[in-house]
Amino acid sequence: MGVTGAGPGAGGPAGPLIRVVIADDEPLIRAGIRMILTSDPGIEVVGEASHGREAVELARAHAADVMLLDIQMPVMDGLTALAELRRSAPATRVIVLTTFGERENVLRALEHGSAGFLLKDTAPAELIRAVRAAAAGDAYLSPGATRHVVDQLSSGRSAVRNDEARSRVAALSGREREVLALLGEGLSNAEAGRRLHMSEATVKTYVSRILAKLGCDNRVQAALLARDAGL
Repeated sequence: MGVTGAGPGAGGPAGPLIRVVIADDEPLIRAGIRMILTSDPGIEVVGEASHGREAVELARAHAADVMLLDIQMPVMDGLTALAELRRSAPATRVIVLTTFGERENVLRALEHGSAGFLLKDTAPAELIRAVRAAAAGDAYLSPGATRHVVDQLSSGRSAVRNDEARSRVAALSGREREVLALLGEGLSNAEAGRRLHMSEATVKTYVSRILAKLGCDNRVQAALLARDAGL
């Protein structure tokens, strides 16, 4: 599984609590996520929303650090809520809960700055890692999720888009292109470090530099560029 943040319980209750809002129209899903997250003493669930409008209001009211946001919700869908959160609560990092439906939805979520994607059948430990990674300012996608998103969105790419991607990637150093190629495979920083015989911290530095040079908001956008460029 891809891990860009600390493991469950890392840092323990000593630091400030990570404030989380859960937004899903299914009460059973919210209850399950709450039970998992509250097993970590460093995470506090400050609100639950059954629709997008409520999610935005709760994020603002509680200054939430992280939002777990379903796409399919009444009143205001998750994608519209994500766009609103970027405007009115930009400090709240949003992880989209999905079953990978229409690829256009995934693309819109990326364009609106989602901090990652989690499948609804994600393992409990991975859910906690994702929340901690997002709170630390990292994007979180498991390798499987990254590959799924990239495979969906890279299908039907045009030659013009491929040429544009190769032009952007040409600005990277050789080592940066190597790291980018591994992002395209969906590897975590730790996994990429082992492949390239570098420390995880060094890989993280490279990833930050790559995102800045390519003008990407997150790892998935960079992974898509890697695929388009043929890395």
